[in-house]
Amino acid sequence: MNRHYRDTRKIDPGAGPMLPDGTPNDADRIEIGPTLLARQDWAAAGLVPPDLPAMRRYRWDRLTRHVVARDYAGLLMFDPLNIRYATDSTNMQLWNTHNPFRAVLLCADGYMVIWDYKNSPFLSSFNPLVREQRSGASMFYFSNGDRIDPAANDFANEVRVLLAEHAPGNRRIAVDKIMLHGARALEAQGLTIEDGEEVTEKSRAVKGPDEILAMRCANHACEASVRAMETFARENVGDGSTCEDDVWAVLHAENIRRGGEWIETRLLASGPRTNPWFQECGPRICQPNEIISFDTDLVGAYGICIDISRSWWIGDRRPRPDMIYAMQHGVEHIRTNMDMLRPGITMPELTAGTHVLDPQFQAQKYGCLMHGVGLCDEWPMVAYPDKAVDGAFDYPLEAGMVICVEALISPEGGDFSIKLEDQVLVTEDGYENLTTYPFDAALMGQT
Repeated sequence: MNRHYRDTRKIDPGAGPMLPDGTPNDADRIEIGPTLLARQDWAAAGLVPPDLPAMRRYRWDRLTRHVVARDYAGLLMFDPLNIRYATDSTNMQLWNTHNPFRAVLLCADGYMVIWDYKNSPFLSSFNPLVREQRSGASMFYFSNGDRIDPAANDFANEVRVLLAEHAPGNRRIAVDKIMLHGARALEAQGLTIEDGEEVTEKSRAVKGPDEILAMRCANHACEASVRAMETFARENVGDGSTCEDDVWAVLHAENIRRGGEWIETRLLASGPRTNPWFQECGPRICQPNEIISFDTDLVGAYGICIDISRSWWIGDRRPRPDMIYAMQHGVEHIRTNMDMLRPGITMPELTAGTHVLDPQFQAQKYGCLMHGVGLCDEWPMVAYPDKAVDGAFDYPLEAGMVICVEALISPEGGDFSIKLEDQVLVTEDGYENLTTYPFDAALMGQT
């Protein structure tokens, strides 16, 4: 009886007091993470989990170095994904995106303070890099009504005092996203506001060794979830009642079952609703002998985003020749563009060297060739030649960046679209495609 009670308090009853990722094997702990199912899947696949304490130190150190390099007194973050990067803590992430009640100040000497919901300061206590937990960063109308100014002034004064203690004489503070009253209050304290989003995006762009391990694990969990979604679609489409939302719900459920967190979009469509692209999934009954296309935009295990896309032919007939050609053209597009990836190549060079889509696919091509990915879609963005803005992304790729390579093959006025996307690690001598999910054999003309 007692042994059963002890075992059920563990995340993994077969492990010791610590899990392979360096965190406590305690089912009652505060920090969230992958489930036993995910851990078992990863062990069977031979994947090595990240060392989470080491990953947190890497992120904290990288952010601090970027603050110091720009001669800022500190970096003030409200974006919940930047807070996750800085502290690895979460609190009602989606609600926080439109009700910014959390903030983190990282001072130039590395001293880090979090302002959290007043009843939950304990949510970051597992991370010793967070030196203080406070409350009082809510400066949005719902929480303060017509008395936002006093709340903003109190918060800004706390920030000023902290900066005076940890970066004396420096009044330049980088801020990522802030409510209007908060920005005015900081300026009233004599602080100069700089662009914090530039700091965080470039800090997050190069992944450390443990972030890459975390991404490999998250990718495995995502692909297992996609596989379950494909199995469901192939077994149920054609029954007269399975709709797009039914198919999409499987991905959500399987992601959560493995310790994933949320999905940022609803980009799954079937049949003629795939063209034009960006229609969100809904109640349309999926029909046999049609295409289903989707983009995961999935925030999975460890908060890592896995952003891959596939198109499936669901049916017993052969796809039309124009569909097969479009699929093959899309695969050629991403593979050719992927082959350019290496450290040192610049983003304008990627733009100039792109594989050129056929004229029939130009009008409705995707919004970018490639983009970074980490905790979400991140900097940088590589544009098609006709959309590139001079000076916007004049930087080289670096080893450790992770890039999503995109293709949308969508004939103007057509009744289908092919959506493809792979997630690729830039290595010291080239690249490694982290995505292993196969392309649909029927659409490739192989069956």
